Amino acid sequence: MNEKALNRKTIFGTWASRTKRAAVIMVLATACLPWSLGVHAAAAQEDIRVVIFADLGSKYKATVPAVTLKSSGGLSVGQNSGGSFQAWLGLPDNTARFSVDSYRVKVLEGNEATAIKAAQALQKTNDKPTVFIGSKNGSSVYQVYAGSYASEQTAQAAVQRISSVTGAQAEVKGNMHWSVGSYGSEQEANLVRATIAAAGFDAFTVIQSRGQYAVWVGEESNDNKLAALKSELENKQPKLNLTKVSAQTGLIIRQEAGVTTGSQAMSHYMLSGSDNSKVTVNGGNNGIQVVERSQRTYRGDMEVSMTSGQLALVNEVPLEQYLYSVVGAEVYSSWPVEALKAQAVAARSYALAQGNRFQIGNVVDGTLSQAYNGKSSEHANVSEAVDATAGEVIKSGGKVVEAVFSSNAGGVTADASEVWNSSGEVFASVDSSGDASAQKGAQQWYHVLLSSGKTGYIREDNAKELEGVTESGLDKITVTAENTNVRPIPQIQSTVAPIAKVQPGEEMIVLEKVPQSGDYAWVRGPFTSAQIAKSLQGKVTGTVPSSINYLDVIKRGPSGRVLEVEANGSPLKVKYPDMYRSAMGGLPSTLFDIASTDSYTVLGADGATSHVSGAQGTQVLSASGSDTFSDNGLIVMNGDRHARVIDKTQSFIFSGKGNGHGLGLSQWGANGLAEQGYDYKKILQHYYKNVDIVKD
Repeated sequence: MNEKALNRKTIFGTWASRTKRAAVIMVLATACLPWSLGVHAAAAQEDIRVVIFADLGSKYKATVPAVTLKSSGGLSVGQNSGGSFQAWLGLPDNTARFSVDSYRVKVLEGNEATAIKAAQALQKTNDKPTVFIGSKNGSSVYQVYAGSYASEQTAQAAVQRISSVTGAQAEVKGNMHWSVGSYGSEQEANLVRATIAAAGFDAFTVIQSRGQYAVWVGEESNDNKLAALKSELENKQPKLNLTKVSAQTGLIIRQEAGVTTGSQAMSHYMLSGSDNSKVTVNGGNNGIQVVERSQRTYRGDMEVSMTSGQLALVNEVPLEQYLYSVVGAEVYSSWPVEALKAQAVAARSYALAQGNRFQIGNVVDGTLSQAYNGKSSEHANVSEAVDATAGEVIKSGGKVVEAVFSSNAGGVTADASEVWNSSGEVFASVDSSGDASAQKGAQQWYHVLLSSGKTGYIREDNAKELEGVTESGLDKITVTAENTNVRPIPQIQSTVAPIAKVQPGEEMIVLEKVPQSGDYAWVRGPFTSAQIAKSLQGKVTGTVPSSINYLDVIKRGPSGRVLEVEANGSPLKVKYPDMYRSAMGGLPSTLFDIASTDSYTVLGADGATSHVSGAQGTQVLSASGSDTFSDNGLIVMNGDRHARVIDKTQSFIFSGKGNGHGLGLSQWGANGLAEQGYDYKKILQHYYKNVDIVKD
């Protein structure tokens, strides 16, 4: 992820008659552009390549059938060569759509009303529609397409479901065409195209290079269909001289109705050719907005390519300016400048260490690499910190360190063995007490037992403590407002319903008081046995128990993070320890404890542990010293006087600290150290061992 200064000149090429036209194909002469998709390691480039959309198999998959690009400064198409953009054509509008000339389904063609109805029906499916305006049989026609698809077989499989939704007889189309000749002007080519279209064929004007035009006919998906089209053409248009179009790189320019994008008609460019085909779109100094990526605006250029028969979009952007966005997305711009500098150096090092990891790019735009939101996450404080450390990286043994980092280490960072079964001199478990700064200003929550036997959490500003305690010494509270929500965890979750609503005067027993769930301390659950079993599927080796009665941590690493978990006494093995986060339903970290709601664990004098169910009659505390709650559950208390309810339902509650894998730099910890007066180099050398901070 690297950025060079944006001093690029946008040179708009001339294009006669830029008015909107139906179904024009523009093809770049292969000799004019280097179409190789070769990517060098980021360290050897001024720019970094950030994959936004692509199908890269198991490495990364985020696909859309088309992307909408916008720039207030206008768009131009060309190539990146020698580190600079070389424009060859200025696009007629500030907004354009791009897709690839791969396999697709032609749903129907007809009038505007018919096309809109079909498109609206498909909008609710995964077979996203596009509506083109073309000409055929001497009049305008609306053509509805779905896709693209990576193969003819995939497209054929879509035909039946598309036809069932729209009621139309859909058919597979592809990127095979016949050329009927070359012409010296667009007007001459248009006359030939119009004649062919008037005879009922799909025909396109082709720009092979500036001042050189051709006409292509058809959009077939295989050789048999292409041969059948040739026979029909020769029968109805015997004077045509047909030549099969080879896998040339080009842009098919068509007119899109804008029905599915909620906009007016716009130019649509379909990249044709093979998996080596690509073009670059430049938006000048104003950046380019990608509508399908949350309408984010990005610096640099957008490369549109065909990868595995699908559309791929790569943002090629100078590294330092890429970091303006990454650092702003990863940490708060209000943090001390030394924390921002530390994040900048770590993010730069991580990016440069990736090399060619994602085939067509160095990194991706999400947290699989680093958070990258374009210009929306930039801030002056961040930019100054990035500029102040320009070119600085973390090195160990002469190599740039893949400086992984996490949001919050929960007070202590992870050893490499606790995350990915690896080791080394750079990563070790170290104190990260600054992580607690994430809790500054956070509310405390009461964990309460209701008279119904249910338990949950009430935020302290909604509660009022009552005089006196229960005979077992537990506090009592009520609430200050009507219909106060009792939450399943100490956090407001807009998508999760409260477990109950309570009224002023209604007494509740306080089991414990805990911090609000956040980056530092958290609670998750309760999860039922079935929910845990479902989450474990595909993430652990071996058979997952159909019913989980006990779930225990049996081994921890140097920082206290979980290394092994047992279910019903049998190990739940994962590929690497950090996978326990996803295996257990998406936990923030592996620095956690597990509690079961229907049992508790007793540590014997011999050091052995055993599970005890509340139903077994073991001596426990009664909430009030009487049998008031005996039908709803029993209460146990540990040595720290933290109580919990043992009830008749079986579920599991996870409580822990930290957010992320915990390896390397802790962002909140860096903030805490910066507040104590540490500079960015000392912060980095605290979290990464045996390293040097150098200007590379």
